[in-house]
Amino acid sequence: MFDSYRRPIPSAIESNRLVPARETCENCHWSQKFDAVRLRVINNYAEDEKNTHTQTVLLMMIGGSKFSGIHGAHFGPGVSIRFAAADSKRQTIPWVEYRNTISGSSEVFLSEATTEDAVDNLPKHEMQCVDCHNRPTHTFESPERGMNEALALGEISASLPFVKTKGMELLKASYGSRDEASEKLPAALASYYRQNFPDLFANRYRDVEEAARAILAIYNRNVFPDLKVGWGTYPNNLGHTDFPGCFRCHDGSHTSKDGKAIVQDCNACHETLAMDEASPQILKTLGIEERVSKVQKK
Repeated sequence: MFDSYRRPIPSAIESNRLVPARETCENCHWSQKFDAVRLRVINNYAEDEKNTHTQTVLLMMIGGSKFSGIHGAHFGPGVSIRFAAADSKRQTIPWVEYRNTISGSSEVFLSEATTEDAVDNLPKHEMQCVDCHNRPTHTFESPERGMNEALALGEISASLPFVKTKGMELLKASYGSRDEASEKLPAALASYYRQNFPDLFANRYRDVEEAARAILAIYNRNVFPDLKVGWGTYPNNLGHTDFPGCFRCHDGSHTSKDGKAIVQDCNACHETLAMDEASPQILKTLGIEERVSKVQKK
């Protein structure tokens, strides 16, 4: 009523109003459930004329219960992890305590150049699901991730030259309001193709219009100027590509007194079956490649 709320609105974690996941999410979801492994295919389109398409294929070691993997390592039987965060968004974690309640053993890991005294006054948090899955609903994208997804789904034609490059440029531009973005972004994309590829624009203006609608949709679901929400306002801790995420602790610099470090082995969480390959053999073997290609030819 009094227009006195903060902008951007802080997340529940940042405002310390988060109800423990054990009392909410874990009524249906629980980390101890064994989920074996999960195949993940990541599409990437280069910022070149052909929007060159490559794919990374990962086998995610989810684990759980008495099995290792991501969930087993953090929430397996007897595992208890606490951490201290130096900021309200919990992006900087200088102190981690690992305890095994079955054996009674415990270890403390400090980030480089951090001392026990330096973290004494920092709040300590017991690790729970939402410390990694902190955007389980409205997951904000990066401009690149949004463009890659739209291209992979055929919402933007990958045969439009430099559409990834131009789309990224338009998404990162500053607009005073959503109305301004709705007016300027589609017009700028049309102008780009009209001036630089006049023949293509004359023959494929509908494809350009469709691409503009898709790019504007990416902007509208991620940027809210009136709330001061822009790219990166709300970090996503799942993974380690757009934000530090896993590397907040698994950065190789968190060590115990005896020199042991929190592991930063890629294969501890996933097996890389293909890395930025144009046509991964593993997708052909699994019979997935044909289905992906049909969507992209739209």
